[in-house]
Amino acid sequence: QVQLVESGGGLVQPGGSLRLSCAASGSIFSIGTMDWYRQAPGKQRELVAVITSSGSTTYAGSVKGRFTISRDNAKNTVFLQMNSLKREDTAVYYCYMRVGVLLGAPTWSDYWGQGTQVTVSS
Repeated sequence: QVQLVESGGGLVQPGGSLRLSCAASGSIFSIGTMDWYRQAPGKQRELVAVITSSGSTTYAGSVKGRFTISRDNAKNTVFLQMNSLKREDTAVYYCYMRVGVLLGAPTWSDYWGQGTQVTVSS
């Protein structure tokens, strides 16, 4: 069906930058919203950023002005550019997509990436 593969996580010092990517593959005819979530140890998963199919973006207050979400529709890929990283940004980051899939009749379904660890530490 559809797979989402994330990349770009790692260890970075406070104040540093990372860029996450999430690429979808499979029998896709369209993708709606593309989102990034994160989950820190002992905490609930939280929404970080959203980009709609028309390109409108929304950010959590804690990351506004530091993170930028973007998408490449031709490559079914969403990005998260993270600048001025703080220790409290440490978490597993997950991408989410609302994907239109060709399964006989077109069907819209929710898909998640496998998660990528981002650790901000000196």
